[in-house]
Amino acid sequence: MAAGIGADEVTRSGPLPRTPLPGKPGRRQHALRLPRSPKIITGLAILVFFVLWAIIGPFVRPYSPDQSFQNATTPLAPSAAHWLGTTQAQQDVFSQMLVGGGDMLLVSLTAGVIATALSVVIGVTAGYLGGLADDLLSMLANIFLVMPALPLLVILFGFLGKAGGNDLFLIGFIISVTGWAWGARVLRAQTLSLRSRDYVDSARTIGERRSRIIFTEILPNLTPIVASSFLFTVLYSVGTYTAMTFLGLVNPNWNWGGILYYAAGDNAEVTGYWWWYIPPGLAVALLGTALVLLNFGIDEFINPRLRAAGLTRRSGTRRAGRKLRSQQFGLTPVIREGDQA
Repeated sequence: MAAGIGADEVTRSGPLPRTPLPGKPGRRQHALRLPRSPKIITGLAILVFFVLWAIIGPFVRPYSPDQSFQNATTPLAPSAAHWLGTTQAQQDVFSQMLVGGGDMLLVSLTAGVIATALSVVIGVTAGYLGGLADDLLSMLANIFLVMPALPLLVILFGFLGKAGGNDLFLIGFIISVTGWAWGARVLRAQTLSLRSRDYVDSARTIGERRSRIIFTEILPNLTPIVASSFLFTVLYSVGTYTAMTFLGLVNPNWNWGGILYYAAGDNAEVTGYWWWYIPPGLAVALLGTALVLLNFGIDEFINPRLRAAGLTRRSGTRRAGRKLRSQQFGLTPVIREGDQA
């Protein structure tokens, strides 16, 4: 008899199972799994809304932000003509809100990019080189950490003056000077733990350059921390720019902090003109909330302990509990002595 299997035997036993190729994953497998945290989805949705607001707002505003309507002596309440009412100078608040979002995002993103770049260069360099370079760079970061940020910003913006207060990139650079040290300290600590890993030692042994090791071996593993540091710096810039404009240290220029500056100057919170100061304050709060949710979501996604205790784990536990309660267990019959007779 032949040692192989005949064609009729194969037909009777059914077709052989198909083994998927190693290079072609099935439909249920995904090459890239994006985070589905409600924090990230909510924060990203709010942030996209404000970005679209900043881009489209200046083109859809109903009036010019400095246009005055000489039809009343006091601010007008919200109406069909003015959706968010008017100011003491009879200027449309809704138009000012639409125009002011672009300046806020431009300054915040500029400060976030510059501060993140400084923190990456100083923090990663200090952590990888060690020795005297680490001591000097760490001392520089500690000086900026212990230095009061608000008095330093007041001095810097005081020298800037009103003339330079219109340069949004310069304002973002000044804010970034006081916002890079925290991220540098975190990146330094993570780099200290990564530089002793086996793959870094292997790259160093085969003679790779320091710059190549930093950019190809260490920095890719720090990407989530860099993203979290960037969001934190942007959040810091939003609050700082609003505070500096509210204090009058920067030209208001119809941004949200400038609307609050003029509202406080005319005592809108005392006289009851809520439509003048609540919308800009709410916009700043929602933008900050979006950045905080994104930061928490990224931290929960990259941290195994937070991910295990997050919403995914709790939802899985609830589903398992419902499934356990839905199962029907049989009852063991009990036979009494009288029933046997």
